[in-house]
Amino acid sequence: MSRDVHFCPGPQPGEAMRLTALLLGEPWFARALDAVAASGLPDAWIGAGAVRDVVWGHLHGRFHADSVRDVDVAYFDPADLSARRDRAAQHDLARLADLPFEATNQAAVHTWYHQYFGGPPVDAFSCVHDAVATWPETATCVAVRRTAGGLEVCAPHGLADLLGGVWRVNPVRVTPEVSRERLARQGAADRWPGVTVVPPA
Repeated sequence: MSRDVHFCPGPQPGEAMRLTALLLGEPWFARALDAVAASGLPDAWIGAGAVRDVVWGHLHGRFHADSVRDVDVAYFDPADLSARRDRAAQHDLARLADLPFEATNQAAVHTWYHQYFGGPPVDAFSCVHDAVATWPETATCVAVRRTAGGLEVCAPHGLADLLGGVWRVNPVRVTPEVSRERLARQGAADRWPGVTVVPPA
């Protein structure tokens, strides 16, 4: 089995195997992986909330596929930074699988991030891995994709918080105030009663 899982620097092999088993145990997630792989989007991964919801739903709460609000697809296309590129990507993904895809070109994030979230302009990412490292919580700084060699896992901050059920702010771009708002909006205590919340400083 170890020959079928590959991982970026960060997660340990055993953790990557455990994550793979949880994700591929969900047929809809496997379909989403197939759609992303077949889409032709450059350097495309599924990450953030979709991954967390599956893992925490199975380990620390109740999971229902119909409760998934969106399937975040991160891809990297520096040749086209327009909003049209994301819309076209979502259209292509929807044709491949009837799932609530939300595609975001990580090469373009620096063009709109400060306008959407406030604060000063941010630097451009050089790849999807760099983008994943900035996502709001350490448990959501995880992305996966299907390759010819198997499932690849990108987890710049490791998988310990995701698999251990720890909500911890990633301070790279998220303030404590935004983290508290996200915690309240996600309803973590009700959705995942076994999760440990590390209060943002």
